[in-house]
Amino acid sequence: MFNKKKIFSKILLAVLIIALIATNSIIGTKGSTKIFKSTVAEAAEEKVPKYVFYFIGDGLGAAQRQIAEYFLQEKTKDKSAKLLINQLPIAGINTTYSANSLITDSAAAGTALATGHKTNNGMISKLPDGTNVKTLIEAAEEKGMATGIATTTRLTHATPAVFASHNESRSNENEIAVDFLNSNVEFFAGGGARHFLPQGWIDKMPSMNGSKRKDNRNLMREFANRGYKVFYGEEQSNRFRRYSPKGQEKVFAAFTLSHLPYEIDRIHKTSNQVPSLAEITKKGIEVLSKYPNGFFFMIEGGRIDHACHANDAVGAIYDVLAFDDAVKEAYKFYKEHPDETLIVVVGDHETGGMGLGFAKNYYLKLNELLDVKASVGDVLTKKYDGNREAYFKYIAENFGLDNLTEKEKAEIIKAMDLADNKAKYDISEYGPSYYGPVAIATTHIISERANIEWTTFAHSGTSIPMSAVGVGAEKFTGFKDNTEIAKTLANIMGFELSK
Repeated sequence: MFNKKKIFSKILLAVLIIALIATNSIIGTKGSTKIFKSTVAEAAEEKVPKYVFYFIGDGLGAAQRQIAEYFLQEKTKDKSAKLLINQLPIAGINTTYSANSLITDSAAAGTALATGHKTNNGMISKLPDGTNVKTLIEAAEEKGMATGIATTTRLTHATPAVFASHNESRSNENEIAVDFLNSNVEFFAGGGARHFLPQGWIDKMPSMNGSKRKDNRNLMREFANRGYKVFYGEEQSNRFRRYSPKGQEKVFAAFTLSHLPYEIDRIHKTSNQVPSLAEITKKGIEVLSKYPNGFFFMIEGGRIDHACHANDAVGAIYDVLAFDDAVKEAYKFYKEHPDETLIVVVGDHETGGMGLGFAKNYYLKLNELLDVKASVGDVLTKKYDGNREAYFKYIAENFGLDNLTEKEKAEIIKAMDLADNKAKYDISEYGPSYYGPVAIATTHIISERANIEWTTFAHSGTSIPMSAVGVGAEKFTGFKDNTEIAKTLANIMGFELSK
């Protein structure tokens, strides 16, 4: 008679032995961390995006992102209106300090975002000891990808410079321009033509009369000789808009001698209106998507920073909205190529120490900002020439200040007295001399009416938000340093950056 219990025990033991053997074959030897993964899982983990958009908002802190969204809701009367950058599914927060300061400048912050390395303020993709460090754009070129750099600043300004140049000082913009010529980047668009034109340059186009070069090199012509389609000057803006690449073409476009206009000024100009950052981004996509191995495209909203340096709330808001519109162009492309595209949106630092609320007040009055029609930095700083009546009329018509209180008017008159007498003044109150006390007194009145406050005319050391969507986006979550953004991008793309 069979012993059923013994037979069952032997069967159970055999099953356990087989299971143990199978487990060992999966786990491996003792101490090994190797685990079994399906082919599908491995393929998903190793997936590399073919198209990468790297958006950098210069000076784009949390306050700037939020105030622009609140303003959009106020302007459209739609309380559900959102910025796209605030809706991307992956979010994180980044520290921004440089190698020699807890408050970074754009060169050091840009170097961190472009190379994964800290450096001293003012240095362009070099370590503090002067060693060059490889950038993400250079790594992409090595991989055979097409690359692009677009900005609303001069192309040779700190943030775009760190991606395709190496220099001990961000001030050496003429040298940076030459580095660009030798970079092999397929698409350049922004401002800063003055660093690409020979000294003493006189042009038939009024917008292009002038140069900052100290030699006779015409880098525009040299770009053309290397096969680039060259667009320069405000007068060629529509030619750029009409341009459609037929194949694998290269583009160099510089629409202004210095920076592109603030968005608030751009939209109010009726003639020779230069392309918006969104238009530039769209054109960059048209050019770079013709290349078979994909692309890496860095787009900077650079004048958010400039507006905040001038404590210009409305100027900053409009440039954030323009930046968001540029991200929307990339997002349209992402929707067409969701399994091949990565979009990363970061800021390099916060500027101005913008505070949403001050004193004992529990409100923001963004309706106070709706009637502003011009920037502080490029327009208002040039409006006071000693004619007080004309100035008060101008700010009434263009800055919504047609109902100044006695206290507000007294603050502006005090600043006028300082300007008229060329008197020394407290820069902690009125900022650097190139703004002028009258413009700063005026912009502070606008901010105070809206209940916005500023702590500085420089950068602050606060951590800033980032957001992302697409292939590998989930790797950007959490509290990270800015160097980790570049390293994570390199890891996703299989790039080799400098150790």
